[in-house]
Amino acid sequence: MDLSRDAAAALDDADPLADFRTRFTGTDDDGPDRLLYLDGNSLGRLPRETPAAVARVVEQEWGAGLVGSWRDWVEQSRRIGDVLADGVLGARPGEVLISDTTSVDLYKLLVAAVDARPGRDVLVCCADDFPTDRYIVAGVADSRGLTVREVEAHIDEGLDPAVLSAALDERVAVVVLSQVAYRSGALVDVAEVTRLAREAGALVVWDLSHGAGAVPAELTAAGADLAVGCTYKHLNGGPGAPAFLYVRRELQEQLRQPIWGWFGQRDQFAMGPAYEPAEGVDRFAVGTPPVLAMAAVEVGVRLTAEAGIERIAAKAQALTGLVVELADAWLAEHGVTVASPRDAARRGAHVSLAHPAAWQLTQALIARGVVPDFRTPDRLRLGPAPLYTRFVDVWDAMDRLRTVLSDRSYESYPVERARVT
Repeated sequence: MDLSRDAAAALDDADPLADFRTRFTGTDDDGPDRLLYLDGNSLGRLPRETPAAVARVVEQEWGAGLVGSWRDWVEQSRRIGDVLADGVLGARPGEVLISDTTSVDLYKLLVAAVDARPGRDVLVCCADDFPTDRYIVAGVADSRGLTVREVEAHIDEGLDPAVLSAALDERVAVVVLSQVAYRSGALVDVAEVTRLAREAGALVVWDLSHGAGAVPAELTAAGADLAVGCTYKHLNGGPGAPAFLYVRRELQEQLRQPIWGWFGQRDQFAMGPAYEPAEGVDRFAVGTPPVLAMAAVEVGVRLTAEAGIERIAAKAQALTGLVVELADAWLAEHGVTVASPRDAARRGAHVSLAHPAAWQLTQALIARGVVPDFRTPDRLRLGPAPLYTRFVDVWDAMDRLRTVLSDRSYESYPVERARVT
């Protein structure tokens, strides 16, 4: 493979998504010292359309329309959800809702799923999954007198379906798993896991946070039951943007979520004395949605749907593949190892590199104008977002990392980790 910068530039020239880069802020600088942002798997860049979209809601819909704008706002959660379902998640209209935070959505769907499997007393999750997921599983189990069964996963290669299968039996009510491992980017086969759980009589709640907008989910084709995910990573909805939830159409009338709010009420504006859940996915709403924040989410979701999830995923595999190739060629001699699956079909849109001084390397890179992030215990995580990251950006970032390792400048940074990177 040609690992020259000219070869990377040639890949950019042939990139069918190249024009999307111009639709994000911070991408105009093309100088040798420009900022190289490789943390799109933590927080996506700001789309250029977002400020005007939010301003329109503030000035026209709120400022001029006042309370009358609720005629449009009340449908906002489902309207954006339908775009996300069809254009990104491979789901059907009426199955996705923009609602609350990922943590709250996970709690709602997990409790609803537990109640739909009476007599079963075990929840299954992955021991190496994102902390919030494990904490919420533990909290629900504690409040319901259930047992948590954590399955082990390889820190770099992810979950082995055979290991999961061995943990499934007639006691398991719900399985909670991430499609993409937050540390390594390792992919889990949604269809295969769903099949295994269904054979055991359990439901699965998927966390799509690290894959939505970069990795196809194909929820309908996989027969997925339930899912949640955030919108501020590859969907570029902005910091703290509201999350989404998915409920398979055939399950919606069977489930009752635990937080009974007026947006989930069948006849919302009747202001009746008793709660009766709305039909369809609306029953999983709770309270008044964050209208201003959802305007930003809508821009990011529509932009992603326009680009096409298959094209985005193909570029993600190519970008992360370049990271792997360059790491092997340039960094292995400095003690860096690839801590993500090498098979592109088993890898999401980020790559982790392992090194004993990964924290210090992260700080040294930031000082050199490269933005990655750090994950315990010793992982440098690189997330080249396909909509705005070029192949030459990856090449230049890896070149700066090679320099930091060669000149050992990272050794001047303290070993202690801060709370936020």
